[in-house]
Amino acid sequence: MVYGTLPWVWIIMLPGDEDGAVVSLVPLRDLVTVVQDGAVFQVVGNLLVFAALGFLAPVRFAALASVPRMLAVGAGCSVVVEVAQYVLVLDRVSSVDDVLLNAAGAGLAAAVSRRWWRTAG
Repeated sequence: MVYGTLPWVWIIMLPGDEDGAVVSLVPLRDLVTVVQDGAVFQVVGNLLVFAALGFLAPVRFAALASVPRMLAVGAGCSVVVEVAQYVLVLDRVSSVDDVLLNAAGAGLAAAVSRRWWRTAG
């Protein structure tokens, strides 16, 4: 989990090329712009940020063995990262779309790993 997630978070926390801290709170606005610009790599990257966590956490921890829980965990972790980007003034855009894509990646990965989930009890 750590080895699959930490490198992505490290990359996200590197200083960006924006002029100061920018916040985007309108859902899907940045996503539409990114897709129109052909930056599919950014969308795929955001889906992969917490995918390892989403895949492996339910396998290891029975309490996390549900897609909605992993969506919530992915969203929570993503909010922490986005707030850190803003608070630390890393010259990056803190976007609600990043949170949505990160959570979706964790949820999709959890759904893929369902066969190996531990059951409580």
